[in-house]
Amino acid sequence: MAKIIYDIYRNVKSGSVSEGRYFGRILQTETLNTAKLARHIAEHGSPYTQDVVEGVLRKAESCILELILDSKKIKIDGLGTFYITGENQKHGTISIAKFNPKTSFKGLHIRFLPDQATEANLSSRSVLNQASFIWAEDLKREKAEERPEGSTNENSLTPDPSPQGEGSENSGSGNSGNSGSSVPTLTISRSGSGTSAVTVGGNAVNSGSQIAAGTEVALSVTPAEGQTPTATLNGSSVTLTESDGTYTGTFQMPDGNATLVINSGSTGGGGADQN
Repeated sequence: MAKIIYDIYRNVKSGSVSEGRYFGRILQTETLNTAKLARHIAEHGSPYTQDVVEGVLRKAESCILELILDSKKIKIDGLGTFYITGENQKHGTISIAKFNPKTSFKGLHIRFLPDQATEANLSSRSVLNQASFIWAEDLKREKAEERPEGSTNENSLTPDPSPQGEGSENSGSGNSGNSGSSVPTLTISRSGSGTSAVTVGGNAVNSGSQIAAGTEVALSVTPAEGQTPTATLNGSSVTLTESDGTYTGTFQMPDGNATLVINSGSTGGGGADQN
């Protein structure tokens, strides 16, 4: 049975509420390129040869990029949705006339929202329930017992660059555990009479949480009746997708501190709530 390899590390960031506590991070054994993925598919009951599968994958790659650059979303059933978002320059522009997308946008980001349909739920919590795990230290011991005397282990393990969910009891912050590193802070401002949730790796995130740059943050918003919610990160709109009255979206934590503003829909006002 396939197993996810994990490691355990100690947070040594001085002054952190989780200083001295232990957390897990996911390790990878290798990165499969298109050719290797095509070979894997071809060898797992596919009626198509590797070259045919690889050709389709490469065509899909170029077509997905072409279509999302045409302001379209691409939903691959059972996998998820690809779409594009814009990251604004830090201070914006002083007027509409001064806005030039080539310079006013700092960059464009390709996003991926996992499919959360009942028949193919790829949400973080569902994947966690489906996974089997093995501790990296146990794996090393198993490999050592299997290797002939005098041989070396050529397999390498690559850590997840943005370990997530440093304990649900401390806001799910994503510190890497390295002392001296600067971890961005996410400020969350909520308004409206609907409800909203912000999570990292399935754990709740509150305003003021430190989250490693590049970490994927998920939103779930249920608006007030008849309302459409909105969300912005540092002034740039976060795309929300509606399903059964609930709106979901994701974004990657930027390199610096960020402010997330969520309006869940208001039928009669309501001030911002820093949570």
